Amino acid sequence: MATVREYEAVPRQAGWRAATASLGYGQFRWIFASNMAFFFAMNGQFIVRSYLAFKLTDSAFALGMVNLAVAIPMLLISPFGGVVADRVEKRKLILVGQAFLIVSELFILSMLITEQLELWHLLATVFLMGVIFPFIMPARQAIVVNIVGRDGLGNAMALQMGGMNAARVAGPVFAGFLLSFIGVQWTYGLALILYFTALAAMSRVSPSYPDPDREPKSVMGDLTDGFRYVWSDKPVRALMALSIVPILLAMPFQTLLVVFAEDVWDVGSTGLGILQAAAGFGGILGSVFVAWRGDSKRRVRIMLSTLLAFGGTLFLFAISPWFLLALPLVLISDVFASIFTTVNSTAIQLLIPDAVRGRVMSLMMMTFGLTPLGTVPVSAAAQAWGAPVAVAGASALMLVLAGAFFLLSRSLRGADSAIAGQETPATRRLEAREYEAGAAAG
Repeated sequence: MATVREYEAVPRQAGWRAATASLGYGQFRWIFASNMAFFFAMNGQFIVRSYLAFKLTDSAFALGMVNLAVAIPMLLISPFGGVVADRVEKRKLILVGQAFLIVSELFILSMLITEQLELWHLLATVFLMGVIFPFIMPARQAIVVNIVGRDGLGNAMALQMGGMNAARVAGPVFAGFLLSFIGVQWTYGLALILYFTALAAMSRVSPSYPDPDREPKSVMGDLTDGFRYVWSDKPVRALMALSIVPILLAMPFQTLLVVFAEDVWDVGSTGLGILQAAAGFGGILGSVFVAWRGDSKRRVRIMLSTLLAFGGTLFLFAISPWFLLALPLVLISDVFASIFTTVNSTAIQLLIPDAVRGRVMSLMMMTFGLTPLGTVPVSAAAQAWGAPVAVAGASALMLVLAGAFFLLSRSLRGADSAIAGQETPATRRLEAREYEAGAAAG
């Protein structure tokens, strides 16, 4: 099994062609197609399952149970998913995980057609998704690096983020439209076709093997090495810690959009849909911008400016007395949020060695899972003082913490130099097997 990475030669593009440069890699096109089909199906199915849960029980609490059933295993299993992704052939791991999801969805469709579907069937299915997702997502991220290399990573991640944002917006909209016109069974069937498409596209990707010279360890040993690496590599640790600030304080505003629509501006469900679409479209625009300017070496400056701009525009959104003014503000705030998230994730990917890539990606998945935790205090503040005060206060606090972070963290300010190979910690200069040997000795 070869471990040397041979990247396809893709000519440099200029202007707007640079925004889609990564699609010049044939292997990346298959991964991108697989991701788009998978995430469109997944986001659409969240709406379909919520619809089914409510129809089966006539209870809003059932919707919370469905979300909880997928969130708990994702949070608990994510670190182990990264360990597995670093140990096995990544494409096979993705294919097996997606095949299990297809089998579970076929089971639900059969129960639906035979009119035997019960709530526990849905809960079991989403629980299985929560178990499988932490295994296939780190593998998806790691395999992209193996295809496009460091030079193409920024553009590739921006395209992936743009596709995920597009699926987040359009998937539920199309699912809701299809539920109204063709019914739940046919909608479920179309989602299955998308899952099969994702599986077929991923099967066209070349295998991505782990390093055969890596020192064999126990699962807990590999897991400990992943945590040890993040803790010992100061730039990576600083970047991951910075990413938690908006996740805990600002991102929960999306949960409160319904409160703004109903109680603040009195625009009802139509206004809520428009707000969510504007936020999602802003995320797509932010990803397109990073894809266009993804080769910038001033990543720290971009992160600082976009994080501050995100907090500022979100603060103005929260205190806006008019719905029509709030729409462009929420769109612009999500543009900045998307740019920050994409650049932050790309910087981390550029810093970490292949030996621990899957484990670090799984730890990043855990940080994104913290959003529900941030929702609790922000929602409590909204209950006590109103949604505008809660979101404006959280945005202001994020601005203060982000500014303090940049001023006090030398490792964060030096992240660009670390990526460029200057002032690099010894662990980052080691090759995969050297890192494993050093971790074992430690």
